[in-house]
Amino acid sequence: MKKRIEILMLSLFMTATIAGQNKNAPVNYDEGKVPTFELPDPLKCENGESVSTIKQWEKVRRHEIMKLYSEQVYGVTPKQTGIKMKHELVSSNHEAMGGLATSKQVRFTFTGKNGATHQALLLLYIPNNTQGRVPVIVSYNFHGNQTTTFDNEVIYSPSHEIMKSLGSDNWGRGEQASRWSYELALQRGYAIATMSYSDICPDSPELCEYGIPSLLQGYNINSRGEHEWGAIGIWAWGYSRIADYLEKEKRIDKKRMVVLGHSRIGKTALWAGVQDSRFKVVISNDSGCGGAALSKRVFGENIAIITASFPHWFCTAFNVYSENEAALPFDQHELLSLVAPRHVYVASAEDDQWADPRGEYLSAYYTGSVYRLYNMQGLPSDAQPAVNQPQHYDVGYHIRTGGHDVKNYDWQCYLDFCDKVFKKL
Repeated sequence: MKKRIEILMLSLFMTATIAGQNKNAPVNYDEGKVPTFELPDPLKCENGESVSTIKQWEKVRRHEIMKLYSEQVYGVTPKQTGIKMKHELVSSNHEAMGGLATSKQVRFTFTGKNGATHQALLLLYIPNNTQGRVPVIVSYNFHGNQTTTFDNEVIYSPSHEIMKSLGSDNWGRGEQASRWSYELALQRGYAIATMSYSDICPDSPELCEYGIPSLLQGYNINSRGEHEWGAIGIWAWGYSRIADYLEKEKRIDKKRMVVLGHSRIGKTALWAGVQDSRFKVVISNDSGCGGAALSKRVFGENIAIITASFPHWFCTAFNVYSENEAALPFDQHELLSLVAPRHVYVASAEDDQWADPRGEYLSAYYTGSVYRLYNMQGLPSDAQPAVNQPQHYDVGYHIRTGGHDVKNYDWQCYLDFCDKVFKKL
């Protein structure tokens, strides 16, 4: 335990030092200072050919864009990690949420080729008022399952132990319950599955030895090859492992799975949804730089700041675009385009200028050419809609009042969008 505390203290010191170094970094909040830029065409192949058919998109161009993001942003996801996984039902309550839901807490045990093991805990709520299989929204939480609810039966996530040794007070029961509209979703007939992202990989390069990276032979997040995956890639891999489990749940409709993420986990949800077609709706909430926002606008958080502050999130090849966004051969509208013909939803907040709401909207808008290839409807105009006026086409978007958070209003919009999508299935 002493060694663990020492490592944690070092981590906090380094984080504070990095924050201090970057607090005066140039940040643009002036639309008049957004540089002139030209977005790459998602339907233009590397050989110059224009994509005119779905087959050409799926067989050629989509793979080209995937390769760019794998090798230059999030890192390459290994085809085989050698990690085995088993599940154990820890508890079940058929009268959870006052009888509204059945709750299940499932322990995931991962075992690497090196014999090391690691555990994570999934919290699943399934509505009792709906017969048969139900859609499910999969979303990581930041500080443990116990922070999403005041339910005393919810077990503290395993990664809580790491933070508890430092006396952290933001892992308390119900600490982030305001972000989790469980009752609303359950009443609408949706199951919700959540897990602490720190259970998969603690959000610090000094702490990754306690997560999935500890099971990967020859992998060190602090001394990686330039194309090896970082934390966002590992978290995205974890989302797919949750999907593996949910496919086996008798009450879950595996054809109606949704992946949702906020902030850095919004970036993760996008990358997970792009790679895993089992997620039929992919939702980004305030994901900003490295997520839904266009990088070439250099508005709010930029690549220089994010790669210096969180070097473990991305592959090291991404660093070449620090203060060099003009050199990007891609931009985030192309990442969002990779979700097609499934459905993508981007949400912004009026006061969250750090995440560049306009850049998030434009990124969603410029997916339109790919969606039209499938005879689907993207967003109708490059003019950002008014606050609290959601747009629900085959691509969805809203910007709400308030700041960087997840609100009940966001959940209402997401559920409305998913209802519309799933009625077509």
